[in-house]
Amino acid sequence: MLESVKRQAGLSIIELLVGLAIGLFVVASSVTLVVNHLREHRSAQLEARLTQDLRSAADLIARDLRRAGYWGDAGAGIGSPAQPARVNPYLALVPDAAASDAIGFAYSRDAIENHALDGNEQFGYRLRSKAIELQLGSGNWQALTDATLLTISAFSVTPSIEEIDLGALCSQPCPVGSASCPPRLQVRRLAVQIAGRSVADASIARSVQVLVRLRNDMPAGACPA
Repeated sequence: MLESVKRQAGLSIIELLVGLAIGLFVVASSVTLVVNHLREHRSAQLEARLTQDLRSAADLIARDLRRAGYWGDAGAGIGSPAQPARVNPYLALVPDAAASDAIGFAYSRDAIENHALDGNEQFGYRLRSKAIELQLGSGNWQALTDATLLTISAFSVTPSIEEIDLGALCSQPCPVGSASCPPRLQVRRLAVQIAGRSVADASIARSVQVLVRLRNDMPAGACPA
């Protein structure tokens, strides 16, 4: 009878400790897996948000830059015996004199052009205080990116020009050694690059690049009179 009672006494303290250790190991492994999953999920969300913010800024800048040089009175650029041709006042791009992290440009906003560039038609983008700012009129700068969410580490606008020879359109051959003849059409492109980091996790960094083809080409030179 005593032997029967002894066999049914239950687990020993050593067996309880071993079982508790195994249970704690399983719980710790599960918690580690959950924490790693949550960390990876948060990192993926931050990466997606950073990429989306950079892409949105690049797309907005690209759409705006394509308008550079638009002239509401483009017909005035065609000369006639009664009226000499006017020069498009909106064609020039204004890169920053010290660096490539800013650019200024203009385009006509009026349906009927008054032949003059005014302050409300001046635009631009620049990098200031780790954020990209946009210019809406003369001296009016506003933040385009949110510095509380992402830090812009690099912003550059690099122009390139491809010239198309229009000499075949001239009725007379160009003088030898002429710098202005033959006339040329300058096809302008801008490479916009933006790099940034997440404020919530500085280890997350991304960059985007877009190539912008300006819709308004710039003429240069002229046929001989």
